[in-house]
Amino acid sequence: MKKNMMIPLFLFLAIYLLSSVLTKDMISLDLISKNQAPSLSHLFGTDWLGRDMLLRTLKGIQLSITLGIVTALLSTFLGLLLSLLATLNQYFDKMVSWLIDLFLSLPHLVTLILISFVLGGGFKGVVIGLMLTHWPAITRVLRAELLQLESMPYVQISKQLGKGFWWRARHHFLPHLFPQLMVGFTLIFPHAILHEASITFLGFGLSAEEPAIGIILSESMQYLSSGMWWLAFFPGLTLLVMVILFQRFANAFQNHLERDRSYGHYFNS
Repeated sequence: MKKNMMIPLFLFLAIYLLSSVLTKDMISLDLISKNQAPSLSHLFGTDWLGRDMLLRTLKGIQLSITLGIVTALLSTFLGLLLSLLATLNQYFDKMVSWLIDLFLSLPHLVTLILISFVLGGGFKGVVIGLMLTHWPAITRVLRAELLQLESMPYVQISKQLGKGFWWRARHHFLPHLFPQLMVGFTLIFPHAILHEASITFLGFGLSAEEPAIGIILSESMQYLSSGMWWLAFFPGLTLLVMVILFQRFANAFQNHLERDRSYGHYFNS
């Protein structure tokens, strides 16, 4: 199980760290080498400006992963906060339930595009848009778990002993919700990456000067008819491989959590 978990994680981190050392200056123009097919000197070929597509793809992957991690963390934290808020009283519970139903009833991609467009796009606009459209599902799961926990005898005893809400949240709720939080994060992360690439491809996401995968795919569309297939194939394939690697790690990690229930001491210490 540990081998199944560590190998995808190692490959995922290796690609991310490799892309992190790249600078924009390394993706320089070289008109002499433009429109070259994949070769030993340029594994992913070059584009219409002579830029190495391997370096551009790696830089785009770094941006996508960074955005996905930030979005997944913020969405998971927002879901936890709202689910805890729903347990305070019936008024907050009804308000959170109404918000969940509202966002789940809206077309996901359309809502994401509208939020990103209103906020002016860019990294901040995309992150906020993804965060505000990816929290409802995990919030609904966490809320259901918390409502069930509230009726547990040990939680009721804590109330009778005068323990406050945040004490119960730290010692009773968070240890129980830890697997759900990790599962929520691992599910949101690949969705965030793919949705960011989608809206950026459509022109509503990251700005054109950013080396994002969506920008690369969007720019390559006008050159596919001339036979430059590598401009879209390799960036798209790399994005897919990164998502699959993370999903393999996530599945192994979730199985590991189900087998090991010793995570509660992190919150009780």
